[in-house]
Formats: sequence, structure tokens, C-alpha cells
Amino acid sequence: MQCPASTPRPETRHLPFWPTGQSTHLTLPQTHLFYNAEVAATRFPDKPFIVFYDSVLTFAQFRAQAERIAGFLQQDCGVQPGDRVLLDMQNSPQWVLAYYGILRADAVVVPVNPMNKTEELRHYVQDAGAKVAFVAQDLLPLMRPLVGGPDGLQRAIVATYSDHLTAQTDLQVPEFVAAPRVPLEGEGLVAWHEMLAAARTPAAMRAGPDDLAVMPYTSGTTGQPKGCMHTHRSVMTTAVQGVQWFGRTQDWVALSVLPFFHVTGMAGGMNGPLYAGGTIVLLPRWDRDAAAQCIQRYRVQTWQAITTMVIDMVSNPRIGDYDLSSLIGIRGGGAAMPEAVAARLKSLTGLDFVEGYGMSETLAATHLNPPQRPKPQCLGIPMYDVDSRLVDPATLGAVPPGETGEIIVHAPQVMQGYWRNPQATAEAFLEIDGKRFLRTGDLGRVDEDGYFFMTDRLKRMVNASGFKVWPAEVEALMHHHPAIQEACVIAARDPRRGETVKALVVLRRGLAQEPTPQEITQWCHEHMAAYKAPRIVEFVDSLPRSGSGKVMWRELQEQQDAKDRQAS
Repeated sequence: MQCPASTPRPETRHLPFWPTGQSTHLTLPQTHLFYNAEVAATRFPDKPFIVFYDSVLTFAQFRAQAERIAGFLQQDCGVQPGDRVLLDMQNSPQWVLAYYGILRADAVVVPVNPMNKTEELRHYVQDAGAKVAFVAQDLLPLMRPLVGGPDGLQRAIVATYSDHLTAQTDLQVPEFVAAPRVPLEGEGLVAWHEMLAAARTPAAMRAGPDDLAVMPYTSGTTGQPKGCMHTHRSVMTTAVQGVQWFGRTQDWVALSVLPFFHVTGMAGGMNGPLYAGGTIVLLPRWDRDAAAQCIQRYRVQTWQAITTMVIDMVSNPRIGDYDLSSLIGIRGGGAAMPEAVAARLKSLTGLDFVEGYGMSETLAATHLNPPQRPKPQCLGIPMYDVDSRLVDPATLGAVPPGETGEIIVHAPQVMQGYWRNPQATAEAFLEIDGKRFLRTGDLGRVDEDGYFFMTDRLKRMVNASGFKVWPAEVEALMHHHPAIQEACVIAARDPRRGETVKALVVLRRGLAQEPTPQEITQWCHEHMAAYKAPRIVEFVDSLPRSGSGKVMWRELQEQQDAKDRQAS
């Protein structure tokens, strides 16, 4: 898409607030991502890379196990360079090992949300054309129906989290983590420990910086999740930039509690520390007491968080029992941090919450607040080599200073496009001054210092605790319910989650017995990831429609917004 001749120029007002001593350009390694593991293992072989409920995996052990995984994928599973491999687990040593094992095999990681149900997983398998998946033992029942058959998975490698509980701990270990191995029944299933015991040696790495490496899925207005094609270069960008921006070293200790399938946790909580040679302390699910214990025990320096985690941490009546003095940085993204919560966090730790902005299409941040001068509820400033501008979403022309426009970005971390979806790719990009810009669909403004603030969004989306929920996808799933004639999903304000999912439902006529809203909600929880399931269901006689017959969701959203304002 070509932009009109009258175009905005890059913002430079933020440069006086640039991190001290930093260049605005970031020279990137021209290497395979797995090379980061090789370098760290060579430099710091006996240093802890992963700490998991007091059990330690060193860099040397990590590299050796990841190489065995790669060899097994190549020799026993027939994985070829460029093949897509699903990764479906909670944060764990196995998640990180599988990710880098897939990369070492020159294949492409397809990370999926472990809350996804079978039908959601089916789309990823079929759309990505994946023949192999890594899945956690507790999630196998949801993946099992997809193993076998001409259009399904040929192999599923099943991980048991407790295999990596090698040390005694006084931390509260969740039952699903402590669960012992269970026997695997059925063709196509391979136990993780058997894969490692095979001790396969992988072939030499062949992929370069411009080959595909990671393909997270994001949804949109069509309701069908789309794969974001990221190369070794674009993934490397977000791994390196966070290390540079915050000045992290090999003695960095990070609390990694944001999920790794999400690009923020992947880049900042896993890839960045590995590049730097730092240590990550993992929790598979948020637990405020375990997190505080780990911060105290391992002298954790940084914590990436979302709003709900911070609210939970600062409201813990036992928080005064823990020594959190080692923390030097707390940051996050996905949803703006309420000012009152940020104030409570600063009172507790003395630290500002540093916010950033990014998307699956950019594999995490394109904008980040300078650590020495953050602004609250702010996206931050464009990072290294990021050209970010505002355009009129209708004309794509320049937006006058001080006015709102759609945020667009040209940057090395921007994806190549959507997997096997040239139409969606064409709609997502525009060209200005010979540069390819990604349309974010978010509306923003730029203040007098060059900081970006989000004001609204063009995309129809619900932001629940930082998880992006796409109404069209939820509606498509809800239409499988035999009692639902149609549904319209909107956002409702939630004091804890920021926004929550609300569904306005028209029931079919002539039902022998009408379901209750609670029964619809329960059905949704059984058929879709928990964060997508509507928490509020309201029955209506009909949905408003435009002259062309489309549901007028924006009118319903505006009505809900007015209700929320009156209630607040």
C-alpha cells in the first residue's frame, strides 16, 4: 500500500531522554539464535541458567540437552529445516529447552498458549502444517486427538515437569508440576526422558539470520489466528535490545513469570537473559509468595509483570516479611498500569514501573520508557532503529503535531508477514519514503517530549490482563453452542483485569429449555482458553444491525462504555 506524498517525519523530540551513554543504533549479531546458547555455555559452563523451584540447570547442561533434542527431531521425527514445530507447555526448563532444540534443528518454533483447547490447537496444527509437537503431560489430553491421521501430528513429545525437580525445596510446588510421569499409551507419543536418552547428535546448523525462526499466532477481525513470521534476525533484535536498553550483564538475575509463549516473556524473560549469560528464575504460574521468596533467595534484580501480578503482589498481607531490596527494575507491557497501583509499587520497592509497547508482529517492544525517565501509562519512546510515526488511518497522510493518529512502525523486529496469508499481509503494511511500515491498528498521540501514548484502537479487541482477546474469534467459537443464534462480544471494564470479555447473546427460538448465562459461561470455559471465555453473558432479543446487515458492535461497545463510566 503506497502512502500519499504528504507524510509525517520521524519523531526526534525524545532523543534528550535517551538512555545515558547509548547509541540510537543497535548493531545486531548476524548469527543463528542458537549461537547465543553456544556462547553462554562456552563462557559460563557451570553458571546457573535456569532455576526451577531450587533445581538448577547450568548453561553447559542446557546446551547439551538442547542439542540432543535437535538431533532427535532430525533423526527420529524427520524434521527438516523450515518445518514448523508446536510448543505447548507452561514456563519450565523443558519449554526453554524445546524452544532452543527446535531452533538448533533449523526448524521454526510455533509457541501456543497452554490454555488453548483442542479445537483452537487444531487450527494451529493445520494452518502451520506442523507434524511434530512438544506438549506437557497435563495438556496431553487436549493435544491427543490431533496426533495421528493424514492431516494431524505424527509425533508428540511429552514432557513431565517433575523431571526437572532435582533438588529439595521449601517452595510451594503446584500439583501439576510435582506430578510424576504417567505411562504413555498410543502411537506417536514419545516421553521426554526417552528422547534425551537416545542421545542423538544434530547435523550442523544451516539457518542464517534471514531464515524463519519463530511463528507466534495472533488473531484479528476475521477471527482466524494468523502466524507472524519472524526470522532469526527479528527475534535477535528484541533479545539484544532489552539487554542494551537496561544495561544488563552476565550477573543479571531475572524473575521470569510472564508466559514464554507471549512475546514479552519470550524476549525479556528468556531470550535476553540467554544472550547476556544471565540467570532466570522460573515459575510456571503466578504465585505471589513463591515469587517474593525467589526474589529474596536469589537476589533477583528484575521482574517483568502485568497489572494483575503487581496488584496481587502489593496487596499481599505478608509482603513485609520478604526482602525485595535486590530489585533494580520492574517493567511490563500489554496494558497500562493504573497510577494508584504504580504508586503502591513504588512505595514498596522504591522503583518506577517501566512500561513498553509491542505486538506479536514485532516480537515484543518497539517502544520503551527510558529507565531513568519513565512516564506513567505511557508506551515510551521508539527504540533503536525504530521509525515510528502517526498517520491518519483513513487517508494515511500526515497528522498535525499534537493530534491523534494511527501508530505505524518501521523496525528490524517487524515480522516478514502473516504465514500463508498474503491478503492480510498486504493490509497490514504501507510504504512511506521507500520504507515498509507496519500498521499497528492502535491510535496514539505524541507529547512535547516525543513520548507515545495510546488513546484508542482501531482494531476490535479486548485487553484482559494483557491478553489480547479478539471478539470475532470468540463469537465464532460461541456459535457452536446449540442454543446460541448469534453473539456479539465487547469489552466491559474490570477493576482488576482492566477489561473483561462480555457477550451479548441472542438465543435460538423454540428451545425446550433455555440455558442460563452461567451455563453459557461454563460452556465457553470448556471450549476455549480461559482468558477468552466471557465472564459476563447478557441475553438480548436482537443485535443492532447496519443497513448492510452487519452487527453494529461499536454501538454496543459505546453503550457499555457509558454504563461503566456511570458505575465508576
